[in-house]
Amino acid sequence: MLAGEVFPWREGNRFRLLLDGPQFFPQILQRIDTAQQRVDIELYLVEDGLCTDRLVDTLIAAAGRGVRVRCLFDGFGCLKLGQKTRQRLLDAGVDLRQYNPLKLTLKFRNLHRDHRKLILIDDLCCFVGGAGATDEFWNPDKPDEHWHEAMVEISGSVMEDWQRLFDVQWTLCLKRRIWQLPLPRQLPKIPAAPDALDGAGRVAYSAARQHRDILHSLLRNLRRAERRIWLATPYFLPTGKVRRELMRAARRGVEVRLLLTSRNTDHPSVRYAGQRFYPRLLRAGVRIHEYQPHFLHLKLVLVDDWVSVGSCNFDHWNLRWNLEANLEAVDSQLSADVAKSFEHDFNQSLEIDLHQWHARPLYLRMYQRLWGLLDRLVINIFNRSG
Repeated sequence: MLAGEVFPWREGNRFRLLLDGPQFFPQILQRIDTAQQRVDIELYLVEDGLCTDRLVDTLIAAAGRGVRVRCLFDGFGCLKLGQKTRQRLLDAGVDLRQYNPLKLTLKFRNLHRDHRKLILIDDLCCFVGGAGATDEFWNPDKPDEHWHEAMVEISGSVMEDWQRLFDVQWTLCLKRRIWQLPLPRQLPKIPAAPDALDGAGRVAYSAARQHRDILHSLLRNLRRAERRIWLATPYFLPTGKVRRELMRAARRGVEVRLLLTSRNTDHPSVRYAGQRFYPRLLRAGVRIHEYQPHFLHLKLVLVDDWVSVGSCNFDHWNLRWNLEANLEAVDSQLSADVAKSFEHDFNQSLEIDLHQWHARPLYLRMYQRLWGLLDRLVINIFNRSG
């Protein structure tokens, strides 16, 4: 399960930021079409639909020409993947496994989920980000209707670590449960980011409470920020440490801007619960932007020129229960592309200020209070129960 292992920085990599399903899904399918040895896929959301049909057709074609295809899907996230589609994959020779299939006997341990999104193709490239295989991310018949998401195409030496992350999870998902591993006795030792070195990349990951180097790396970079902290997440329920570091950075003059979801969301209750943090953040000088055009499913962080992109929302639910994985990178071109993406999204967002916040309608205050109390109550119960 790699609990405790920390991946180093690797040099000589190339990164390409791909925004939204109509851009990255055709590129992924094209890369799979060129695969000669293996294709490995680890996804959370996989549902029947046009997007999955295109992906499955491409995987079956790859398996038909002798490529080894392995698919690791989360047992909850693939509930809407029909038996007919699964059987098509199996009949074509695709290896298919599920992470933690739902069982009544597991009780609350059913909350442990594999939230990673990895697509590895030979030793040539991989795609890492926050997308799943559903029509919400890419509907070929309706290319203008999609969730806002990012994937990064990666090639170079860091590919070895992404492959190892997948291989270990592929082997262990049928053997040892994450909750059977011991909790860490000390914090992981995070390698320092290189100074002004293009092409540097690192695999950061979490394995529920057993390993959280993805969180500790973020916290260290927030503490060291000098110019800017731009953070995008669809589910803004950050840990207390993350919130405090954001406010401290804003108070010392760092430009701190949050890109969050608006009423266009798949979980309104989570949005309301997270809005209880707005007043303190705004008073500290943090700027909050709610993205308007689509549902923002982006998980993206830019701290000065350090980039983190992947599956992790950096919320206390993800970090308690899930397997997560992000690319961390120091690369001038990727940083510039990420900054350009943020600036574009900020311009399409509604910025929230204290005046607007205090003028919000009574029913919104009630929703925010209710869902905020429920979120705090549930997380306190789990914290006390261990």
